[in-house]
Amino acid sequence: MMARELHTVLDREPLPTAPARPPRRRPWLVPLLVCVLLAQMAVAMVTTAVQQTPTIDEPVYVATATDYLHEHRVRYNPEHPPLGKLVVAAGLAFADPHYDPSFAGDQGQVGRHLLYESGNDPWRVMLWARLPVIALTLAFGLVAFAFARDLMGPAGGVVTLALYAFSPDLIAHGSLATLDVPAAGFLLTSVWLLWRARRRPRLYVPLAGVAAGAALATKMSTLAAVPVLLALAGWSVWRADADADSDTGERSADGVASAAEGATGVAGGRARVAKGVAAAAGGSQTVAKDAAPVAGGVAKGAATVAGGSETVADDITPVAGGAAPVAGGVAPVAGGVAPVAGGVAAVSCGVAPDARSRRQALLRALGGAAVLALGAVVVVWASYLVVDPRLRWTPEEPVPVVHGLRAVLVDLLPFPEAYRDGMRVQFGFEDYPWQGFLFGRLYTGSLWYYLPAALLVKTPLGMLALWAAGVVAVVAVRRLRPAAPYLLVPTAVLLGAAMTGSRDFGTRYAIFVPMFLAVAAAGVLAVRWRWAAALTGALVLFVAGSSLRTYPFYLPYSNEAFGGPDQTHLRLHDSNVDWGQDLGRLADRLRERYPGERIWLVYKGAGVPSYYGIEAADPRKAPAADVRGLLVVSDSAAAKATGRLAELIDSARSIDHIGHSITVYRR
Repeated sequence: MMARELHTVLDREPLPTAPARPPRRRPWLVPLLVCVLLAQMAVAMVTTAVQQTPTIDEPVYVATATDYLHEHRVRYNPEHPPLGKLVVAAGLAFADPHYDPSFAGDQGQVGRHLLYESGNDPWRVMLWARLPVIALTLAFGLVAFAFARDLMGPAGGVVTLALYAFSPDLIAHGSLATLDVPAAGFLLTSVWLLWRARRRPRLYVPLAGVAAGAALATKMSTLAAVPVLLALAGWSVWRADADADSDTGERSADGVASAAEGATGVAGGRARVAKGVAAAAGGSQTVAKDAAPVAGGVAKGAATVAGGSETVADDITPVAGGAAPVAGGVAPVAGGVAPVAGGVAAVSCGVAPDARSRRQALLRALGGAAVLALGAVVVVWASYLVVDPRLRWTPEEPVPVVHGLRAVLVDLLPFPEAYRDGMRVQFGFEDYPWQGFLFGRLYTGSLWYYLPAALLVKTPLGMLALWAAGVVAVVAVRRLRPAAPYLLVPTAVLLGAAMTGSRDFGTRYAIFVPMFLAVAAAGVLAVRWRWAAALTGALVLFVAGSSLRTYPFYLPYSNEAFGGPDQTHLRLHDSNVDWGQDLGRLADRLRERYPGERIWLVYKGAGVPSYYGIEAADPRKAPAADVRGLLVVSDSAAAKATGRLAELIDSARSIDHIGHSITVYRR
């Protein structure tokens, strides 16, 4: 019996357990992941920069930047504004290459003369020219991380940075002394600052204008984003005003409601006091009535007293009655508070304010757009003034004449004459019949679907999946929907503008897509599905594996569905595959595996083969019967081969592939 009772007590009072531990916090984890991701990207880009010879565009930019440093004038490469080349010049200032300003030739010839004919080491010069762009690319990775963190917290920031840091396109073009990544990164920075301007417009709108100006001062193709940026600036200021009015109205409504509640209670108390006094007066009347039969005099006196009391009561009753109107007067005030509070709530939900407030908000929004435009214009002018404070401009090559709407647009640009002439050069390029290559088809002109198709080939499969899911999440998830105009509209407008261009030369013309959609991809974490985070992590790891497998050949990357980097040349050409970057690797391979053999070379690039020890002849200038030995052809040249070169390739046997961009045949 005693044992049973003891057993019952033990059942009812279990042994105490240790207090639950608070969840572990690792404040160092996110910074560590950021550092690891950026370090991986930095290693990939620096390695690529060290191993690659100059691509087609780089000598032009390097020579122009060197001319800025030595001659302080704008005369070469007017089709691109100075800022991106000033970034390159920051590295060249350390390399201090020898420069001959008296050399006569076009901008391409000046670049080759600087690198190969002026006593400079092209490896050293190109590395120093590329390092500032590498640093800038890493900085833009932090911008992408911060943008995603604002939307989805630290986890979203890490997902975005992982997609950014493992993007083969961003690594490939971020490691070159070119302008595509800097221009796109400045645009991303401007949009991120406009997103933050929804809370602090006075700080962030001017900064967004500076970033937008930096984009315009780097590449003219970013002009397509100007209407979008102006609209976003106005919208951000408008939303900032609406949020401020909402916060102020809610605080005012709460204060007035509290005051009304207190006043109503005071009025109720006064009414109760008046009622009690009136009851006392009524009691005095009864006493006077009962005392009247006893004695006339006493009755008269009592009546007098009662009358006096009644008079007092009457005098007090109006006070009570007056207190009631006071209470009633307060009640309408309190009642009036509710509509005000309701109006504030309506404003916070997006209902338009009254006409006067709307006009003021509209003026402030227009002012925000004007501030952004002014900041952008100032930065563009400053980039030219930094090069030459006297703004001298004498074009070294003929400037095309444009007509019609193009001429009107050029004349309206509030920029220096050199900028406007550069715009005319760009329009001239658009009128040229360029050749393109897509999925084995050689064509003249451009295809509107070229860039989407090229992105499909050159983007990791996991990244494509996260992009698509992120776009859907940004549109579908309510709390992410305000970010849609900032992430999706600029991407769509810029991509649409690039798709209408005449030059189907590579995904570098859409390099902004992996930047903006990496931020949008973080929205997947907002989806209310138990496996969303795990699936996102798995896809990020898939992207990382695909990117690491292509190291260090990022330029010719294609995803697994299209056969990987070794098969890219069968579907794409130019900067997608072969941009002249593997001339040094070719020289090493020929020395190691094919010493002493006769070499016939068709090379597409800006490098000088003889500088790297390649002694070769052009097979297109010799009889076909004499072309014996090694036939070495750049994949871009092979893709567009016709006539004599096509016959030589068809009658040869492929024996080697250098850097996935140059094929070695034996004849």
